[in-house]
Amino acid sequence: MFENERMRAPMQDGDFPFLVKYGYSAVGMVEEGPDDLAGRTVFALHPHQDGFVAPADCLVPVPVDVPDRRAALAANMETALNALWDSGAGPGDRIVIVGSGVVGLLVGYLAARLPGADVTMVDIDPSRSAVASDWGCAFQKPLDAIDEADVVFHSSATAPGLACALACAGTEATIVEMSWYGDAPVTAPLGLDFHSRRLKLISSQVGQVAPSRRPRWSHRRRLEKALALLADEKLDRLITEEVPFKDLPGALPRLLAPGAPGLATVVRYTRTD
Repeated sequence: MFENERMRAPMQDGDFPFLVKYGYSAVGMVEEGPDDLAGRTVFALHPHQDGFVAPADCLVPVPVDVPDRRAALAANMETALNALWDSGAGPGDRIVIVGSGVVGLLVGYLAARLPGADVTMVDIDPSRSAVASDWGCAFQKPLDAIDEADVVFHSSATAPGLACALACAGTEATIVEMSWYGDAPVTAPLGLDFHSRRLKLISSQVGQVAPSRRPRWSHRRRLEKALALLADEKLDRLITEEVPFKDLPGALPRLLAPGAPGLATVVRYTRTD
């Protein structure tokens, strides 16, 4: 099976490379539906558009204490939660996250809430330090990153970031690879002391519930928990821009340019019918 078939988004229409209707972070109000959903704000893993018809069991109500705009981060929070489960991290651990994008910062947000955990975010962009500090995490540049960590998460999607993550790990520590490289080759320094330190390099991907939870947790239960975890106004810092849909064609080249500043961008749709 080709990876673009295995990684199809829920309710995706079309196939890569084009034409394809893609997306998985839609928040909106149910205009018509069952009594328990009609008029409610819901989250759906559906391609981006101003209106759509979806099966009722694919719609997850947004908690009343989570604003619509912040609820758009649910898929990212779900990814971070699953990675934390995959890692086995626990109270008191020394935890490092290499790569302070939206997902990496959400891992840091969750990890910092483990009792007694010592959490450090690592990134080449010093502007991310303010968010890390707000989370209760330390911040370091890659060359200054600590070593002897119990658990390391890598989410920078770069080979140097992966090398940094391996260097931060202590003996017999776990490195959780969360990056998506697509079809790009990746160099990983698995020589030198990788084997003598008995490091464990594992992948984490949100398509399956982490094995430690899988017997008890469904995808829906995990998504419901991810939405509930968004009930913190500090998380609004992850949304650095909002763009009306009508302005999106002009904004996309800037938003998708290499090295573009900012974190998450929310697209705002307005129904006109």
